[in-house]
Amino acid sequence: MTPRRTASLRATLLRILQAVVTIALLVLLWQVADGADAARVLAAANPWWLLGSLIMLTLHTVLAAERWRLTAGALGLDVGRWQALREYYLSQLINQTVPGGVVGDAGRAVRSRGPAGLTVAAQAVVVERFAGQISVLVVMVAAFVVTSAASAGEQWPSWVLSLAAAITVGALVGLGLLLASTRLPGRGGARLRELARTAAIALVGRRVVLPQLALSAGTTVCILAAFAFCARAVGLDLPLGAVLTLVPLILLTMLIPVTISGWGLREGAAAGLLPVAGATASTSLAASVAFGLVALMAVLPGAVVVWLRSHDAMSKP
Repeated sequence: MTPRRTASLRATLLRILQAVVTIALLVLLWQVADGADAARVLAAANPWWLLGSLIMLTLHTVLAAERWRLTAGALGLDVGRWQALREYYLSQLINQTVPGGVVGDAGRAVRSRGPAGLTVAAQAVVVERFAGQISVLVVMVAAFVVTSAASAGEQWPSWVLSLAAAITVGALVGLGLLLASTRLPGRGGARLRELARTAAIALVGRRVVLPQLALSAGTTVCILAAFAFCARAVGLDLPLGAVLTLVPLILLTMLIPVTISGWGLREGAAAGLLPVAGATASTSLAASVAFGLVALMAVLPGAVVVWLRSHDAMSKP
């Protein structure tokens, strides 16, 4: 068997495993979190709050596409505003529907490479995704610190604080290891040094740092509001403290690449964490499922991009 076929087989097996894990987690949650009640709550969800969530996720995509465009421009890769939005929608659609979670981003890098080359395009995609994730993490940490200080540490159970601390320490250790790896000799170290250099240019360069901060703050507000609106749609009115602490924790679990687009992990985290804010497990499950369904609706414009490209390809002689 050739190396290419071996790699393809491994990728296929990984995707099958992700699908199995996703289904298994959802079935388990249906049993332990009263899935029947969650389904009844979801069926009675307020459509206006769901529409508000859809608007927030649409705005999130617009701002994230602009952040990618800004990042790419700082690295010398020219991406038009309409091209950035179109490609971002397409990559989100693929990420939401194909196991792996980053297949759409890889395609976005390939299609946008232009004269700058694939390496620069890939760096722009990686740095932009990193900026979004770090923004959510920073908001979560700051909110936990502020709310814990305000309530003398009594607001959150110790296991919630331990989970938040573990995720934060893990992120810091990962970042530290990445920076330490830039000192490695050879081609690998050189690539990491180049990535660190481009990340600094694209994120904290004098001309881009303020727009980067504004865009990342905007995307974070949008995605947290979208989840809060879905919770409100199923009758769960989350306090601001919970939106800024528990919701980021829930969303960050989606980064663990063991399920399809975070399904199952997100619902499990919601069913476990939101009861801290007074919710029932079934309502928490319904809120997370509502968010997942609205998120799927929000990326449907990516299907229009696929159709237009197919139509253009078929119309060419």
